Amino acid sequence: MRRLIVALLLSSASAAFAGAQKYEPLSASVQAALHKAVSDSRPSVTSFKTPMEAVDWLAAMSPRLEKRIPNREYRIDLLRSVHYEATRAGLDPQLVLGLMQVESGFRKYAVSSAGARGYMQVMPFWVKLIGRPDDSLFDLRTNLRYGCTILRHYLEIEKGDLYRALGRYNGSLGKPEYPNMVRAAWQNQWQYERPARLAQAAPN
Repeated sequence: MRRLIVALLLSSASAAFAGAQKYEPLSASVQAALHKAVSDSRPSVTSFKTPMEAVDWLAAMSPRLEKRIPNREYRIDLLRSVHYEATRAGLDPQLVLGLMQVESGFRKYAVSSAGARGYMQVMPFWVKLIGRPDDSLFDLRTNLRYGCTILRHYLEIEKGDLYRALGRYNGSLGKPEYPNMVRAAWQNQWQYERPARLAQAAPN
């Protein structure tokens, strides 16, 4: 019964829990740091430690996303982008996948009732606050860059408290529903254990 309840909640998450980050004044230094974080060009490097790690992670994640994103080429590009942007921001890529599932149901052009946009449901005020005028929150990498940067910002504000950081991200600070939904998606849908052979093969 508990699994059924979790499944029903997750299936309706994109409608019920789409994001609405709230505008908060930023100090000049924080604003500058966030602007730099979202403006840096994406370097032509991989976020995986070895090619073997990339193959294994993508093979584990891709089938779980196939029903939502049937196009394999785009699905792999999305997963690589999630891994890169999450790792760049110091986040667990599987956590970000769980957040995307709850926020948008992996719908690229999702728009919440509050106006949040894209995969990670980023509020447009962030573009004016820390971005560039031509940044599109419907662009895959732009949306992921903003979303991961914002979540990292909230984690720093909350001194590593993920529960409160997720509440800030969704605009529901202090309420348990959203953080619990993201944790459930993260742990039940996107959990990943690095195989022992990869740990042995990784360089010191």
